[in-house]
Amino acid sequence: VAPLLLVVLQLAGSASASAAALPLVINTWAFRKAAETAWRVLQLGGSELDAVERGCGQCEIDQCDGSVGYGGSPDESGETTLDAMIMDGNTMEVGAVADLRRVKNAIGVARKVIEYTKHTLLVGESASLFAVRMGFPYEDLTTQKSLSMYSEWLNQSCQPNYWKNVIPDSSKSCGPYKRPEKVSCTEEQTISQRSVHNHDTIGMVVIGGSGTVASGTSTNGAVHKIPGRVGDSPIAGAGSYADSTAGGAAATGDGDIMMRFLPSYQAVEYMRMGTDPTVACQKVISRIQKYAPKFFGAVICANTTGSYGAACNKIPGFTQFHFMVSSPLLSQPTEQVVDCI
Repeated sequence: VAPLLLVVLQLAGSASASAAALPLVINTWAFRKAAETAWRVLQLGGSELDAVERGCGQCEIDQCDGSVGYGGSPDESGETTLDAMIMDGNTMEVGAVADLRRVKNAIGVARKVIEYTKHTLLVGESASLFAVRMGFPYEDLTTQKSLSMYSEWLNQSCQPNYWKNVIPDSSKSCGPYKRPEKVSCTEEQTISQRSVHNHDTIGMVVIGGSGTVASGTSTNGAVHKIPGRVGDSPIAGAGSYADSTAGGAAATGDGDIMMRFLPSYQAVEYMRMGTDPTVACQKVISRIQKYAPKFFGAVICANTTGSYGAACNKIPGFTQFHFMVSSPLLSQPTEQVVDCI
């Protein structure tokens, strides 16, 4: 087995961080098997959409870091629910599911939204019913691990959680919470509850030999989220974005903050204007920093020539971001790393 290859991308100036070659697969985090699966699909003649679906689907099977697929990130009622999206950069069609229950292959269901409906996003129980119609089996997404995470959380007075300005005091006890008669809005800027040891999404961009772009994401969302919460992952332009006339991007991190800035869409627009992918990613991160300096997040970017880059926000415990790249210039899918800004 070849030794793990780490390539440090130099972020000096606006020099391209990558030699350009197609086809290209780039995905968030060191999710090697996902990268290998997507690359293999392309090598066997599969489409860019096939590669994204199978690559992200690999993480759903492998339960990448416990933050993708079944058996992770239980919500406040102990249930694991899934969010996913897939985007075709030729037609600009998007298929997405959010708050998907009891179905394991979320990105597979998202693909069926493109193929068999005129819709873009299906949610909740109705998304699960659609999945079953499309031939996906109902399966329990709960595991012993997710149950023990949930009971441990209950034993710690439901800490951490996502409530604010409620009674009883959400920092000291479990709910049910209600709003007080008078609200004193004290928005605390706390360091994100997520860290490099608590990844939350696979995001992937695939660019074919002719420059055709597809992208996708899959996640089980924020740990101990309020039931019904949807993050950035299934939102087009937030979790990922693909446009075969410019490039593709995908985001990972604190979706509640990042989705407000549509970072993937913004990065693709920067690349459309000729901005180098690394710089496009950096500009997107800098824009969010102005409003949420302590947010946890990273973005990957690739243009239609096969140049790519990434950027992340530097916070304690998260100073570098690891991602996977597969291209003809590399002998195998390779882990790369950037220093956060």
